[in-house]
Parts: sequence; structure tokens; C-alpha cells
Amino acid sequence: MNRVSKIALGSVFVGIAVLALKFVAFWLTGSVALYSDAMESIVNVASAFAAFIAARYASKPADQNHPYGHHKAEYLAAVLEGVMIVLAAVAIFYQAWEAFRTPRFLDQPTLGLAVNGVAGLINLVWARYLIVSGKRFRSPALDADGRHLMTDVWSSVGVIGGVAIAAWTGWLILDPLLAGVVALNVLWSGWGLVRQSVGGLMDEAPEPHIRDHIRSIISQRAEGALEAHDLRTRRAAQKTFIDFHLVVPGSMTVADSHEICDRIEEALRAEVPGSIITIHVEPEEKAKHQGIVVV
Repeated sequence: MNRVSKIALGSVFVGIAVLALKFVAFWLTGSVALYSDAMESIVNVASAFAAFIAARYASKPADQNHPYGHHKAEYLAAVLEGVMIVLAAVAIFYQAWEAFRTPRFLDQPTLGLAVNGVAGLINLVWARYLIVSGKRFRSPALDADGRHLMTDVWSSVGVIGGVAIAAWTGWLILDPLLAGVVALNVLWSGWGLVRQSVGGLMDEAPEPHIRDHIRSIISQRAEGALEAHDLRTRRAAQKTFIDFHLVVPGSMTVADSHEICDRIEEALRAEVPGSIITIHVEPEEKAKHQGIVVV
């Protein structure tokens, strides 16, 4: 089991622990806002399990049926997580509406809020760890899980404050109103996650600054060539696919042009970890006099 898979598995156990604490808080108080917080944690557990399965599958080496690897499995997990978030938002809206029609008195609010606060603190620590790990290992599934947990943390902060006000002032209407706000936040988070993951499945290009860096590396390390054009890049989880045409003098030998390609590939792999590079070498009559100028 690789490091990403181990972290993803850890998210499952953390999610179960947080889920238990939040449902205890809901059971103690009867607050529909705390129920909404607990419902989001159910999504966390399910999505963490999906991320674990995806990380295990995505780490499999390329095979005959998948010659480019299995990296996009992580995007499928992130899409699944987004869908589950949307479903959770619908369930929260329903409970909030029921509580709005029939306001409920809160029981043991102090103890319930304290338990929910502990759960939120655990989520905060783990979310930061997931986001850092997602960037370090270039894992969309870990990054998505961490960012969703951060929305859960902020939701918990708002819920705790609102439920405390409702309990101390007797404004019971605040409880379902807060649940509705949480549901909107959850819905927005789910939509953003699905949109980002679909972009990965559709071979979306890396960020502009990464593309500019790739162009700069090619320009600086292609000494001996004339130009590079038709550069294309796409990202699939930890991998960045780069392909372009490299124009060389017509009299250059295959060995010399191959040496230039090796130099470019070495620099790209050092600066853009996980690069998969394809270079098509062309004679000078194929030059387009546009694209990347060799310096």
C-alpha cells in the first residue's frame, strides 16, 4: 500500500470518529443544525472510502488495457464525492424545513456544543494534513477530501455559534435557519468539486503558470534546435502529459536530435514531477515560425 492509499485509509477512520461525535452532539441537543453538521460527516466517511479505493486503483501500473495508467480513477472518486455532497444537502434542506414548521426545544446545549467542537477540531487538523499531502503527492482525491473537510470545519464553527445563540436567547427559529445555510454551503461545495473533477476527466490543461514554465524550460534546454511548436499539455492526477513538435536543422543526425530531446526531457522531469513527455522531431522545412523560440 503506497503513502497516498494509507492517508486515504486514515481519512476513513478519522471520518468515522468525527461522525460518531457529531451524532452524539445531535442526540444530546435535538438540534437540526447539529444534525446538518452530522449529515455532512456521513458524506465525509463515504467520500474518504471512495478516495481510498481510487488511490489504490490509481496507483496500479499501466497495463495492456490501460497503457497510460489508471490515474483518472481519482477524478471519478472526486465526482462521486461531489454527488454525495449534493444528496446530503437535499436531506439537510428537508430536515431544516420540518424544523422550521415545528420549532424544537434544545436539550443539553452546552454539552452537545462541546462535543461538536471537539469533532470540529479533529476535522481541522486532519483537513490541513490532507491538503498538504494532496499537494505533495499531487493527489486530486486527497486534496478534494481535505478541502471538503475545511468547508465542514467552517460550517461547524457557524453552527456552534448559531446554536449557542439559539439556546441562550430562546430564538428557536435560528436552528433550522442555520441548517439551511449549512445546506447551501454544502451544495456549493459539491458543485465546485464536481466541476473541478469533470475538468480533469476532460483532459483540462494545467494552470497557466505551469504551462509558461514548461515553455520556458523547452526554450532554454533545446539548444541546437530551431523551434518548438504545437505544444499540448494535460493533467491526470499525479501525471502531467506534455507533447510538442521540435524542429531541427535538416542536416542534423538522428543521434544529435535525440540528445537534444533527452536534455529537454531531463529538465522537464526535474521541474515538473510526474511528466510524461512525447517529442516529435521534424526537419527545418516543417518550421511554422511560431510557438516556442529556442534561446
